[in-house]
Amino acid sequence: MLIHKPSDIRPSEITPRVVYENRRRLMQAAGAGAALASLPPLSGAAHAQRAGAARFADLRKSPFSTGEPLTAYKDATTYINFYEFGTDKSSPVERSKSLRTRPWNVVVEGEVRRPRTFGIEELLKLAPMEERIYRLRCVEAWSMVIPWVGYPLAELIRQVEPTANAKFVEFHTLLDPKQMPGQRLPVLDWPYVEGLRMDEAMHPLTLLTFGLYGEVLPNQNGAPVRMVVPWKYGFKSGKSIVRIRFVEKQPVVAWERSNPEEYGFYSNVNPNRDHPRWSQARERRIGEFFKRPTTMFNGYAEQVAGLYSGMDLNRFY
Repeated sequence: MLIHKPSDIRPSEITPRVVYENRRRLMQAAGAGAALASLPPLSGAAHAQRAGAARFADLRKSPFSTGEPLTAYKDATTYINFYEFGTDKSSPVERSKSLRTRPWNVVVEGEVRRPRTFGIEELLKLAPMEERIYRLRCVEAWSMVIPWVGYPLAELIRQVEPTANAKFVEFHTLLDPKQMPGQRLPVLDWPYVEGLRMDEAMHPLTLLTFGLYGEVLPNQNGAPVRMVVPWKYGFKSGKSIVRIRFVEKQPVVAWERSNPEEYGFYSNVNPNRDHPRWSQARERRIGEFFKRPTTMFNGYAEQVAGLYSGMDLNRFY
């Protein structure tokens, strides 16, 4: 049987318009060559498994886990969108080695009664860790099944006591072009900002995530702490988070700001609303040859459809 590898996927399926338009502008602009040359080189090497990687002990198995076969560790940790380290899928593996994940603080602020700054060690001890096997569906029409490690974001939210004015939650990725060389290029309006409605953030499926495959997160997968929101396209799950803000007005998030015609705030997996440049009706599971039908809310409709009752999901995409 033929196995469909990540490298076999056509560029037209994996490159957002803003990326190739920015690439063209960069190549035409004076000094663009120097900017690109300043990025650390890629070796092309793939890590099959990390020798001596720190592992989590006594993980609880979550009833929210899917029973589907896991994506290979190598694919999950080398075929990645993390534009802070470059726009190619292979870029984050090598370029994220510059990221220092200790010390690391996460500021929680805004419409809360108890604003706090959490050190990463505090966050790791805030609630019992679970292993949750979630589907991850990318807007580029490919998917994976990954065992994440973390606990519901709601555990953190309760600690800071949001006020009645808190309607949305913003997540900010680290802004540091020295450590994140992709931020030297104007692919997006840095820092990367994502957001959820308050009821989405409080939903038990929304995972504050510190690991995968029983290990601490590799840098390229969003270390030391990221979000995983399994019923939304993957870009909603912000990585390397340093700030969480509770706000009253719906934030304009990174991809929406960059190209609102292609990327909306909600970004729920929806096979009935195509991306302007490709269909969302089918997806390619990494490691498989044939495409499969995309399921509404990435297969989590039973748990989350009620959040959007009465909403036109073609308008609120």
